[in-house]
Amino acid sequence: MKDLFADRMSKVPRSFVREILKVTEDSDIISFGGGLPNPKSFPHKEIAEVASEVLKYESSEALQYSTTEGYKPLREYIAQRYLKNGLKVDADEILITNGSQQGLDLVGKVFLNRDDGVIVERPTYLAAIQAFGMYEPKFHSVKLMDDGPDTPALEKLLKNGDSKIFYCVPNFQNPSGISYSEEKRKEVAGIIQENNAVLVEDNPYGEIRFMGRNLPPIKKFLPDSVLLGSFSKIVAPGIRLGWVVAGEEVMDKLVTAKQASDLHSNYLAQRMVHRFLTEYDVEKHLNKIRSMYRMQRDVMVNSIEEYFPEGVTCTKPEGGMFLWVTLPEGVSSMELFDLAIKENVAFVPGEAFYADDPEINTMRLNFSNSDEKSIVEGIKRLSNALEKIL
Repeated sequence: MKDLFADRMSKVPRSFVREILKVTEDSDIISFGGGLPNPKSFPHKEIAEVASEVLKYESSEALQYSTTEGYKPLREYIAQRYLKNGLKVDADEILITNGSQQGLDLVGKVFLNRDDGVIVERPTYLAAIQAFGMYEPKFHSVKLMDDGPDTPALEKLLKNGDSKIFYCVPNFQNPSGISYSEEKRKEVAGIIQENNAVLVEDNPYGEIRFMGRNLPPIKKFLPDSVLLGSFSKIVAPGIRLGWVVAGEEVMDKLVTAKQASDLHSNYLAQRMVHRFLTEYDVEKHLNKIRSMYRMQRDVMVNSIEEYFPEGVTCTKPEGGMFLWVTLPEGVSSMELFDLAIKENVAFVPGEAFYADDPEINTMRLNFSNSDEKSIVEGIKRLSNALEKIL
């Protein structure tokens, strides 16, 4: 049987995060490993109510096949929300997808031939490596600084001529928690425009800013770019709804690719989410999430500063769900993981987040899915493991 599999399947790694979730099913383990929103943030009651309303009043339509592009009122809502934040897009430039992960896959289908170049941040989102990897590109990495990518290095890679795409997460990046400054956003837009490439801007965390000021998406400075969004972090991930924003020429190709994939995304869920967004106070809901994550982030950062040994540093994100820890040079986070599991605490070793030449002394910690008490105890346990390896 193995001789029958497509060659590409041997080149795409399984998700290290998904494998870690299996390890952490033991209730005694405090896990900072998953990229999970806090279930206390889910609008349980409201979703039950809108589901009942949709099935009561709209069942004939909601249970039927629908258009590939998605429920028009939901796309109009997304467009209006962008407009409030200074970005003008039309509902026809929005495609509803099965989470933003499907958006990545569709972008890969539309743009990538085998051996095309894809530039990613260093470190980058693991599932983007998976999604684009299915199309057998050549990955190139550009170092992520405190305020965004190393733009001279980005420009140099693009001028080499083989890269079609620069994929980035400018807001509270997964895994690092780093955000681009406004100056870097403008600079990236200019570099992409000058070099005839495609910017794929992934923004699943942009609504979860709990510190600092909101910054415009890069798409504001580069209208022809592709922008991804998601309801997973602002409503609930189990609903599996996201979207892609793109111009007419790209959208035509994305719709064709999605038709070949699944015809359309869950139409019942689209109508439910639209009702939730229009019938309830979304800002109140988002502020609840922001307040919760701000507290959890602060507890984790303060605990790291109190308990971790000298020489260990971490990022201090202004939003999102993750922070990034750097260990002293030469210390392996994979070895630390084995020691940490014995202490009943888990994280994701940083090696999983590099498209090439991984930095072994890094790791990602998720703060959104643990309460304050568990965060303090988990950091203490992780500190015990660190003492054994440093």
